[in-house]
Amino acid sequence: MHNNHTLTETDLQRFTGDLERFRHPFVRSVIYTPGVKCVAERGGAYWLIDELAFAIAGGEITKAGKRDPRVLEMHFWTLTVNDQVGELTARADSDVEPFFVKGIDYTDFPLDKIDIWAAFDGEHWTLYLPSEH
Repeated sequence: MHNNHTLTETDLQRFTGDLERFRHPFVRSVIYTPGVKCVAERGGAYWLIDELAFAIAGGEITKAGKRDPRVLEMHFWTLTVNDQVGELTARADSDVEPFFVKGIDYTDFPLDKIDIWAAFDGEHWTLYLPSEH
């Protein structure tokens, strides 16, 4: 299968913060920035937004928040890809073990790694790139 996705690290560098937001179609409490939308569109990865949104809505965050309350305010997701096999993890901070780990059997995501941060504003979880912080 040929990968037609054109996302590069350079594409992501242009996202530095913006007030525009997009709402997840099923998990209405999850919104995301133009940078994350670019990852989804140019990287063929709307599935990645879905994975994060469904983990948030499915109670993974609430469970992890009982062990580490920081998770209930902010957490950090990483997708790593090696030979079209991925691993999605979420952490409360860079120096702690992940509270969420999921193997991705196949992906043609064009980057070896992408970080997406999630922050709660009391009403919505906002997914954004680290450069948009």
